[in-house]
Amino acid sequence: MNDQYMSMIVLAGVAVVMAGAAWLLVSAIFSGNSASKRADQIVGNTERRRKLDSLADKKKEGRRKQIEETLRQLEEDEKERKRRITLAVRLRRAGLTIDERQFYTFSAAVGMFLAFITYMLLADLDSPMLRNLLAAGAGIVGFLGLPRWYISMLANKRQQKFLNDLPDAIDIMVRGLRSGLPVTDAMKVIATELPPPIGPEFIEVVEGQKIGISLEQGLERMHTRMPLPEVNFLAIVVAIQRQTGGNLSETLANLSRVLRDRKKMKQKVRAVSQEAKASAAIIGSLPFVIMGVISFLSPGYFNPLWTTKTGNIMVTASAIWMLIGVLVMRKIINFKF
Repeated sequence: MNDQYMSMIVLAGVAVVMAGAAWLLVSAIFSGNSASKRADQIVGNTERRRKLDSLADKKKEGRRKQIEETLRQLEEDEKERKRRITLAVRLRRAGLTIDERQFYTFSAAVGMFLAFITYMLLADLDSPMLRNLLAAGAGIVGFLGLPRWYISMLANKRQQKFLNDLPDAIDIMVRGLRSGLPVTDAMKVIATELPPPIGPEFIEVVEGQKIGISLEQGLERMHTRMPLPEVNFLAIVVAIQRQTGGNLSETLANLSRVLRDRKKMKQKVRAVSQEAKASAAIIGSLPFVIMGVISFLSPGYFNPLWTTKTGNIMVTASAIWMLIGVLVMRKIINFKF
């Protein structure tokens, strides 16, 4: 009986061992197939990811080349624009409505008036040649210098007013775009709500689109009338967005923030440079103040400067050196930012 039990136990153990071996063999076979499938799946996913990354890189490269081409074209347009600045463009920048003929007439009148006044004030000079030369120099300054300086002053003042309102105008565009308005309608809001000079400038852009001028060309013309880096930034942003796509409202919001930061930096630089400007003003005005005080205390002290040929030469040379010194100080204290 015991032998039968032992035989059964042995047979059961052998059966268990064989079943375990068979299970291990089957598991190894199926696990090998599963691992192979898993490996193939991993390889396929890696290859697919590599293809997607390659496609994304190609798109980025194409976008980068397109942006570079746009920037290069804008730089060439900027160089061409600088070469073709005419008097009519300068008058437009100053906000004047006169034409070139009226400007030259006014310049000639100013030149003749200054020449006449200078000739009459120097009636006591002993040298007629020096008197004529000084009168002719005053006439040339009046014809070529003062009117153009006045135009430049008006243009700079107008550009400064435009620059102060430009961030607010861009913010209006951003709010209009986010509310669903097209770019043209957002610019119409700027044209009607903001004061000159920024309102009329955007009116010209909007009116130009009605006669077939594109938005990019309208902004380029605005940059011709307002040669500011900030206007060029706006033209570049719109041109790149039109060609490459993207969220224009977000881009303009970033541009508005950059313009406000630039304005803060300009104010800081202006505040820091006030000490140098005050020093230059004191140094430049000191000779005239001293001459005025001495002339008041001793009226005849400087008479040889006006009544003798040597004195006239000294006054002329001193005036030239003073002018050079003032220009050098102006160049030092005027920062480009």
